[in-house]
Amino acid sequence: MSQEAAQSGSRQRIDKWLFFARVTKSRSLAQERVAAGHVKVNGQTVRQPSHLLKAGDKIEVALERRDLVLVVVAPGERRGPYEEARRLYEDLTPAPSEQEKLSALDQAVRAPGAGRPTKRERRALDEFRSRNDWLED
Repeated sequence: MSQEAAQSGSRQRIDKWLFFARVTKSRSLAQERVAAGHVKVNGQTVRQPSHLLKAGDKIEVALERRDLVLVVVAPGERRGPYEEARRLYEDLTPAPSEQEKLSALDQAVRAPGAGRPTKRERRALDEFRSRNDWLED
């Protein structure tokens, strides 16, 4: 491995790097993501999993729930723990907006006053509608 890295000038395949940096769960998923066109390197869409990365390359990865913007710091040697993987990149991902921060449960909960009226509100509406003076204008 060290000979291969020395020959390529510290370059590494993009699918291996995504796997080692813990962006994807497996190398085959990384290959599928690259082949589908969900990965950009320095602004250019890459469709070959064999594309070589070097330190300083900017990677944009479109995942299911979020988009990542990463700068390659170093090639990976293995898929290690998170702390080791975190040293492979610098994260430039913008902070999520307030709407994106809401979980599915938070989005499903209604605000007070929205939706179906309470019994008290329904009685007030019925009383208001029963008056005929609101029709005469």
